[in-house]
Amino acid sequence: MSLSRRGLLAAGGAVGALAATAAGSATAAPARGKGHGRVRTGFDRLAADGYALLKGERVGIVTNPTGITSDVRHIVDVMHPDERVDLIAVFGPEHGFRGTAQAGGSEGRYDDPATGLPVYDTYLKSGQALADVFTASGVDTVVFDIQDAGARFYTYIWTLYDCMEAAALAGKRFVVLDRPNPVTGRAALGPVLDPAFSTFVGRREISQAHGMTVTELALLFNARFLAERPVDLRIVKMSGWKRSDFFDATGLPWVPPSPNMPTPDTALVYSGTCLFEGTNLSEGRGTTRPFELLGAEGIDHRWAAAVNALGLPGVAFREAYFAPTFSKFQGKTVGGVQLHVHDREVFDPVRTGIALLVTAKRTWSGFEWRSDNWIDKLTGNTRVRTMIDAGADTDEVVGAWSKELAAFRAVRKRYLQYR
Repeated sequence: MSLSRRGLLAAGGAVGALAATAAGSATAAPARGKGHGRVRTGFDRLAADGYALLKGERVGIVTNPTGITSDVRHIVDVMHPDERVDLIAVFGPEHGFRGTAQAGGSEGRYDDPATGLPVYDTYLKSGQALADVFTASGVDTVVFDIQDAGARFYTYIWTLYDCMEAAALAGKRFVVLDRPNPVTGRAALGPVLDPAFSTFVGRREISQAHGMTVTELALLFNARFLAERPVDLRIVKMSGWKRSDFFDATGLPWVPPSPNMPTPDTALVYSGTCLFEGTNLSEGRGTTRPFELLGAEGIDHRWAAAVNALGLPGVAFREAYFAPTFSKFQGKTVGGVQLHVHDREVFDPVRTGIALLVTAKRTWSGFEWRSDNWIDKLTGNTRVRTMIDAGADTDEVVGAWSKELAAFRAVRKRYLQYR
């Protein structure tokens, strides 16, 4: 495997990539698990090259339980005893390096019992404060390797963004190891963030479902959003991954990237149904099917009937009753729907999420937005909330973001690394 360096659209920032190797052709078969072959992740390819990209560098890595090899060993446990790489620090995101924290939590600063390595907390740190963490750690190069879920409000991509910005401030080199987008990289969907609504669930102007891998996002971030101070960036691509691949076509093991993302099926619906975090309905946290089960006290069969009547492509809705073990409605039996995606090739999660919001408000008199207007942070604007409140239907809401989405899709094309 050969290394190449190239200045790829990152003004003033050095960008490198490992050239992708040839892979077998993808199948078009709809059956799950019928993939074209085993995907090699960025880490797999880095390790196969003897960590040449990291030679002579003191290395720190931003990772979590998803940073595993194809035989489910954690990459930190693999790298630590290997004399070819000088791994001296680990940086943990939301939920922590070893994944012990729930949503909105982290593990803090500690020494990892398995390796003795110092673990630093990056959660909710950015800018100079995070740069100071990198400086204090003594690393020369920061490596990022975390499995994403494909949605703008999944916080690991903003950990990536914050760490890139902080590494630039601290004068550190930055290496991103790629992993698949579990819901394919075929399309960008949904509204594009208005910068006025920038938060940790959406720092910059990308669409709600971005349809990119983390290396592609890193290239976009460096060139467009960090152009005034780009980081010295390298990427290590996957081999064998096609944009049309769902996760089960990759041959890779799935590790839940967060406690409420248990399966790739969760990721499939998440970019739409996570919008229910911005309402008084349960988004299924505290059940075995988070983001596939939605409901509240007082909802009955009418919601499932209303959303089924829309004939949304690739999905059907079952009247469902469940009792969350934590989060909203803990210990109470609530009514609602369960999503059943029967054709993921045509399923549009964002449009489906909007349709569910519209029909929930129309069929349940108790529907409310969260009092802090969290829905505006998730959608990246006030428009979705205000249009639904004004009685707009699904087509009207979805149509309102068509121009901004088309503009983002044109930008996005420049940074795509896979066919």
